[in-house]
Amino acid sequence: MKLKIDKPYRIYAEALEPGALEQFRSAMECDFVTRGALMPDAHTGYSLPIGAVVETEGVVVPAWVGYDIGCGMCAIKTTFDAQAVQENSSLIFEEVYRRIPVGFHHNQTPSPWDFSAYKISKETSAIFAKNGLQQLCSLGGGNHFIEIGKDPEENVWVIIHSGSRGIGHAVASHYMRIASGDGKAREGHYGLDVASTDGKNYLEDISFCLAFALENRKQMLDRVVEAITTCVPSKGEPVGELINRNHNHVENREGMWIHRKGATHAEQGMPGVIPGNMRDGSFIVRGKGNPEALYSSSHGAGRVLGRKKAKETLDIEDFRKSMDGITAKVCEGTLDESAFAYKNIYEVMRLQESLVEVLTHVKPIINIKG
Repeated sequence: MKLKIDKPYRIYAEALEPGALEQFRSAMECDFVTRGALMPDAHTGYSLPIGAVVETEGVVVPAWVGYDIGCGMCAIKTTFDAQAVQENSSLIFEEVYRRIPVGFHHNQTPSPWDFSAYKISKETSAIFAKNGLQQLCSLGGGNHFIEIGKDPEENVWVIIHSGSRGIGHAVASHYMRIASGDGKAREGHYGLDVASTDGKNYLEDISFCLAFALENRKQMLDRVVEAITTCVPSKGEPVGELINRNHNHVENREGMWIHRKGATHAEQGMPGVIPGNMRDGSFIVRGKGNPEALYSSSHGAGRVLGRKKAKETLDIEDFRKSMDGITAKVCEGTLDESAFAYKNIYEVMRLQESLVEVLTHVKPIINIKG
């Protein structure tokens, strides 16, 4: 797939909508852009395609990170018995929903978190003071999920996809207004000089949002493990290293700024998680550090149908049949999250064999959605 772009770029997707290609081409024409890549799950977003990675010099673009700053994946292996989890899946499903707010809901009381080490702007501090700690340890909606599944060796995993909730959206909107220069949170290629006060404040605030998103996922992981413990007869606990990879961020690498909008950091040897869909589960991977991909991989399967289109065209009975054996919220409300709304995750993984190595595949037993 070739575009008329006079800068280095690589496209790993085999099929892309014209809108996604136009968004990518438009971004690559910015004077401050040096390189770019589109991951195999890429599809049309706003300002920049979901699944895009763009490198810049001296400039950061808030809209290229997006509203859900720090949205990403956490995964941990546990010693719970897979058969016991399967047999008690309905109880665990209900217990997780009791313990973790989903959708637009958040906790009624603040969740504890010492964030004193992070420097944040006055604006972000005021935003966070409203209900930031109540939003901590809540899932959100859309494609965010909690999944309890097993790998081929019968190891039980807990995997969570969530982000920075309302705080990330508010911070992104604030800096998009500043970058556009007209007081409106415009979606576009509006950048901030990293040496400017606003640029420095954005980078500090985005670091805080990344930390909040990680803490959010970690606290939910703890509650999920507690939920499983109350529902199964045999003891279990997390083992090994927690895997955390976010896919909406900007980072400095060797003096350049790499924006990942729905793309996962995948340096050489770096562990990661690439989810597929409610039916097919998630892949635990190890990065290969491919420079042509700007050290990145896909963040999932990528949509083939927008939410409205999915609900208008997909069949609920096909959805129910596809989820046989998985305890999940299978209804009209989650039809837009069915496997049929996404690209084939196995094909997406094939297209990025030069970006990541698959370590194991976790198939879902329980799926929690907003």
